[in-house]
Amino acid sequence: MEEAEACPVPVLTAEKRSLPDEDPDHAAKRLRVEEEEESRGEDEEEQLEEEVEESFADMMKHGLSEPDVGILKFISEHKGFSGVLKERYSDFVVHEINKDGKVVVLDDLSVPAEAEVTAHITHTVPLELDKQQLDELQLFKNKEGSVSIEVQEDSKEKRTLLHRAVKTLYPGLETKTEDREGKKFIVAYHAAGKTALAAPRKHSWPKNRGSFCHFVLYKENKDTMDAINVLSKFLRVRPNMFSYMGTKDKRAVTVQEIAVLKISAERLSHLNKCLMNLKLGNFSYKKWPLKLGELQGNHFTVVLRNISGSLEQVEQAMTSLRETGFINYYGMQRFGTTAVPTHRVGRAILQNNWKEVVDLILKPRPGAEKGYLVKCREEWARSQDPEAALKKLPVKRCVEGQLLRGLAKYGKNNIITAFGLIPRNNRLMYIHSYQSYVWNCMVSKRMEAFGLRAVEGDLVLRGSECVYDGDAEKHSVHDVVMPLPGFDVIYPTHSVGGGYRDMLSADDLDIDSMRHKVRDYSLAGAYRRILIRPRDVSWELIQYDDPRVPLVHTDVEKLENAPAPVYLKEGKYRALKMEFSLPSSTYATMAVREVLKMDTSIKNQTQLNTSWLN
Repeated sequence: MEEAEACPVPVLTAEKRSLPDEDPDHAAKRLRVEEEEESRGEDEEEQLEEEVEESFADMMKHGLSEPDVGILKFISEHKGFSGVLKERYSDFVVHEINKDGKVVVLDDLSVPAEAEVTAHITHTVPLELDKQQLDELQLFKNKEGSVSIEVQEDSKEKRTLLHRAVKTLYPGLETKTEDREGKKFIVAYHAAGKTALAAPRKHSWPKNRGSFCHFVLYKENKDTMDAINVLSKFLRVRPNMFSYMGTKDKRAVTVQEIAVLKISAERLSHLNKCLMNLKLGNFSYKKWPLKLGELQGNHFTVVLRNISGSLEQVEQAMTSLRETGFINYYGMQRFGTTAVPTHRVGRAILQNNWKEVVDLILKPRPGAEKGYLVKCREEWARSQDPEAALKKLPVKRCVEGQLLRGLAKYGKNNIITAFGLIPRNNRLMYIHSYQSYVWNCMVSKRMEAFGLRAVEGDLVLRGSECVYDGDAEKHSVHDVVMPLPGFDVIYPTHSVGGGYRDMLSADDLDIDSMRHKVRDYSLAGAYRRILIRPRDVSWELIQYDDPRVPLVHTDVEKLENAPAPVYLKEGKYRALKMEFSLPSSTYATMAVREVLKMDTSIKNQTQLNTSWLN
């Protein structure tokens, strides 16, 4: 649902999860130190931001609003009302719906039992003291540096099984056999010092176990790729060892399935002692990874705080959402958050105007920007020197840093090659954003012209094929699709179909020639339903006194037996808590927009948030 972003903007309000009361173990400290080192650039950014006199709300005056990206129409009859979306990130909770139609939840932190090894370790190491010592040894909490286990039955077969059991259950440990006063001991120790915990032991993967460990990832206020980068760093593996079915919002609490190649559930489980705002569980071994697009959709729990609507307005709005749905616009996330929208970059790429591509990405811009990015852009505008501009960036993984690195390496006369240093998904994000912009504009024209009825000349899907609606009376508006522009789609034959040609022509693009000389940027096009009806819609009005109190019971809170939020019979404030399920590639914010009938852009929400907090 969430698109890859350039360097993100700061948020107005942010929750912080407190550290556990107990002292973290040595391994956790070591891993946190590494994370802190990597985040020094972000610390520098915060210091730079403090020097900026404008408030975030003032800066967001330059940001995008919904009409800027073609989001213009509503379909419901009720009178709109105001409410604050994502005042706290825990007000927006997303659970993935997997390909079997099951909602993914985190409800089990245990490691799956593997019969032979687990049964044997239970019998061979009957003393809890030994298991505790092995746990401590693995995490470098054992002062002795090794653990000795006396072998009760002196047979090579038993010793072999014990060696296997320890190595499987305690990644990072090695074992050897020692004779002591006529008795045999299995000695467990770290062979490679503190790197052993992270280093995978290739030969120890059981042949009868699926190669992929699937697990449920719970995360707070972190996007999917950031979370995977953290996991890969802690496990010392490449991020591409992980697979997933879809990316999830950053400013939210999200629950999704992840798969990783040949990393045991034990190793993953140990990360729960080290990680903040991430939790891993529901482990299982399978023979296959996950693929993008395999999920059926997402289930959302959304809290809109400080709502102004009456009970009657809320009932009308939610009933309309359940029965009629909402216009399936691409949400604001698709277009970036700064004064230079991503679809403008996409248009320049399609026009083959590479100088403008660089200019749009790197030039100074008004609006909410991280402090170091402002300095970088100013240097680029002054010197046009990519290496000098790069020196202003403490964090170089953002799009600006990758483009500057490409320009420094290949020169300003080889922009296409330099642009190629940006990861492919990020590059394609720009042109997909342009397609989305055109689609939004055209669906607004379609709704204005024909409203909630199917008309002759509309397109409908028949199986996997898109055909013209020659008998509109047989179809509902919910059957109608509209194309994203490309070389492999057809367009409506009514007046809106001509609107596509006019819009692309005004942008100096030929709708009959959507192939690009760089193959990656050729657009085949696709079809998208113009309306979506959510499933499993429910809602309730909540009263509360404290704006800081959480109003959703999360999976982790349930696991930790934390009490559920208590809703008051009378309170200073009212919130609307709603739940609904949407298919993949559909934006929950657009469903919320239809309920409120108000602009959901960061620009507008920031102004609401600011007046609300004041």
